[in-house]
Amino acid sequence: MKTIKLNGIAREISNKQAIKTLRREERVPCVLYGENIKENVLFSVDKKELGQIIYTPNSYIIQLEVGGKSYNATFHTAQYHPVTDEPLHVDFLSISEGKPVVINIPVILKGNSEGVKQGGKLMQSTRKLKVSAMMDKLPDTLTVDISNLKLGKTIVAGELSYEGIQILTPKSTIICAVKMTRAAIGAAAAAAAAAGK
Repeated sequence: MKTIKLNGIAREISNKQAIKTLRREERVPCVLYGENIKENVLFSVDKKELGQIIYTPNSYIIQLEVGGKSYNATFHTAQYHPVTDEPLHVDFLSISEGKPVVINIPVILKGNSEGVKQGGKLMQSTRKLKVSAMMDKLPDTLTVDISNLKLGKTIVAGELSYEGIQILTPKSTIICAVKMTRAAIGAAAAAAAAAGK
């Protein structure tokens, strides 16, 4: 998985006024926590730099540089302004090389579905899968082959498997499906009528 660097400036536990000042400076208050960190690390990050992590479908290992120390982390959650949709606060989760990392990885569909060739419509319901794997085993994306997906059929998370990766998304979660369309129903009816002659 790709690594992205993020430079943070350490901050103290602060009041509303201090946080307002940070936001005026186009900085976003953040916190880093996790099993291998004794105390939460409070810092702020440049809003533009943060955008490359929160406004993308991709997932990254984030190398945080705060106060002369370096931490490996993953993006955990963010609070957004209800009107402007700008980030108000971001949580990062500390990770280490010797322990499995839990992260959401984008799903990429590959192949031409049988059902689509018959006039069906491909619907992708899940864009990311939650997985657990060692840092060196994490891919940038998870590929799902849809070549054999027929009309009216679905692919669920429980049908997928990848080497060295444990899928944590519930097994019944639908990844994608090929829905019947009027064109497909018409074509099926015409084929059935032709076969009956």
